Amino acid sequence: MALRITGLGEEIAAVTGLPWNLSLEEWPEDPMLAEKRGISRHVVRLVRSTDDPDSEVYAVKETVSEFANREYKILRELRQLDSPSVQSIAVIEGRSDNSGEELPCALVTRFLPYSLPYRVVLSDKNVTAEDVTLMANALALLLVRLHLLGFWWGDCSLSNTLFRRDAEGFAAYLVDAETGEFQKNLTAGQREHDLEIAHFNVAAELEDLQLSGVLYPGMDPIRASTALIKRYHRLWSALKDRQVLDPTDRHAVERAMRQLHDLGFTVEEVSVSMEEGEGAGKLVFQPKLVASGYHKNRLRELMGLETEELQAKRLLASFDRYRGREKSPKRPVAESARGWLTEVFIPTINLIPAELAGRIEQAQFFHETLEHRWYLSEKAGHDVGLEFAAKSFISEVLPYRQDSGVGAPVTGMMEQ
Repeated sequence: MALRITGLGEEIAAVTGLPWNLSLEEWPEDPMLAEKRGISRHVVRLVRSTDDPDSEVYAVKETVSEFANREYKILRELRQLDSPSVQSIAVIEGRSDNSGEELPCALVTRFLPYSLPYRVVLSDKNVTAEDVTLMANALALLLVRLHLLGFWWGDCSLSNTLFRRDAEGFAAYLVDAETGEFQKNLTAGQREHDLEIAHFNVAAELEDLQLSGVLYPGMDPIRASTALIKRYHRLWSALKDRQVLDPTDRHAVERAMRQLHDLGFTVEEVSVSMEEGEGAGKLVFQPKLVASGYHKNRLRELMGLETEELQAKRLLASFDRYRGREKSPKRPVAESARGWLTEVFIPTINLIPAELAGRIEQAQFFHETLEHRWYLSEKAGHDVGLEFAAKSFISEVLPYRQDSGVGAPVTGMMEQ
């Protein structure tokens, strides 16, 4: 039986060297990597492409050939649509051990830096009920984004999701698309079916944590799971339902647009119409086509930085304050953006010593430094300044943080 590897050209050399003649259960696994691996119905291993501790980390899953090839293609399509999901790297078929016995097909995906399975996040001794709510909100947003793309997940759960810190909240990424499929027109019934699956799965997973004594005391798994569904419906309604506005209010449409922007969505197409009503006309605002990543895209265009959505929102707020302090006449926005980068952001990031670099994402570090600055300033009764706050955060907080235990690259989102 001949080994066949189908995948991304630049990655083939790396995955070819892995021990495909051994069952995944026999693969040695770094204990640090094993901690970052979630629960799966399949045998899964996190492995480095070489013995170099800084080499690329992959997730390898054993499954049947039909499912592996199907999931590989779905994950590629999701990534092309800029959906939050892991990246498929290769499908390995024709595996056999040294005795000639056939081994299962394998799907290889790239490990998502700075991501953690829900059990690791919720097992932290400092976790709160708010953290559970924020994770549920992130999962609801992920499901909304997938449904906007016409994708039916079919097995939405905490186990099939990875979470990354995103400012004060979390960003959720789909990690298992085995049951998913794209639809030309995703119906309301199909969406509700996905929500029913999510409701059951999340409640069961949280109940499991509760029974093991890990879940935050007093947290009701059913209520938390129901909150996810309610959050989904609120988001979907805000993005898809028509709004009746005051026709005499000149800024009504602008506020409606801003509300969608605050949720992190760009309005690519909208319908605004006047309808006859009782006694007066009604102004109807109807979003037609929306896309996620409003703040991420704006930050990318201005600064060239790649971040999560809430991180981008926080960085843009810092930039807006910086620009607000500029004397008139103000510089062009692009020039101000370069000024903020070189005078505020990069000097703050560069304060991180080499031995602590890569512990948290750069944008997350900047956000938490701003939070730390507020805390220290309140305590001191005056503004302590960004540099002082950054140095304090680096000495007091950063040594105890390790958002990614897999040797994430030092230059997380930009070249310094």
